[in-house]
Amino acid sequence: MLTQSLNTSIIGNKVAPVAYSPSDHFCAITGHAGLVATEFSYRKDEEIYGEDEPAEYVYQVIRGAVRTYKLLSDGRRQIGAFHLPGDVFGLESGIAHRLAAEAVIDTTVRLVKRRILEQAAGTDVKVAQKLWTMAASDLRHAEDHMLLLGRKNAMERVANFLLEMDLRLAVAGMMALPMCRRDIGDYLGLTLETVSRALSQLQNEGVLGFSGARQIVLRNRQRLKNMDA
Repeated sequence: MLTQSLNTSIIGNKVAPVAYSPSDHFCAITGHAGLVATEFSYRKDEEIYGEDEPAEYVYQVIRGAVRTYKLLSDGRRQIGAFHLPGDVFGLESGIAHRLAAEAVIDTTVRLVKRRILEQAAGTDVKVAQKLWTMAASDLRHAEDHMLLLGRKNAMERVANFLLEMDLRLAVAGMMALPMCRRDIGDYLGLTLETVSRALSQLQNEGVLGFSGARQIVLRNRQRLKNMDA
């Protein structure tokens, strides 16, 4: 699918503006530079952009969740990152997207034309600094993910994932995962069965508890931290 972010008849319906945090880098960029951001909604599993398509826009998740991934030559899928509300994605160093992006669940994103952002960064040092901060954050995540896949065993990977989601998603002691276990496996380089066994083992050991299929309560964070060390 070609990038169709400005075609509401194909992408979906615009949604009403929502409030954003003043500390949000992306919001600060658009507000400071006077750039226009457009919001669109995507259905569950709908493609936002494809691998190797022109990187014409930079996106931010408003509601929902997005996965960026690459399909390997043997048909396997490697998820590079999960983008949650507030996260920016699609910021590329080249002219094309290295990974594809899909909505994990019904999702709303806002987007700004990359060309306009680059022009603003060329004349406004504050915009350039914020873009640099976002790019550095993406690089740090990629490095951490590479270490996770290359050096940690299955239980360590699952523990790392749970701690990451706990920091990003937990509300009132519970985290509601938007992604399924197959998604988790494709992110961690594990099979669905391995992820399920690891979660069941952690539940049996009292490290976590389930309240529904994707709602998790961490009962022993220190145990997870020790596994991930």
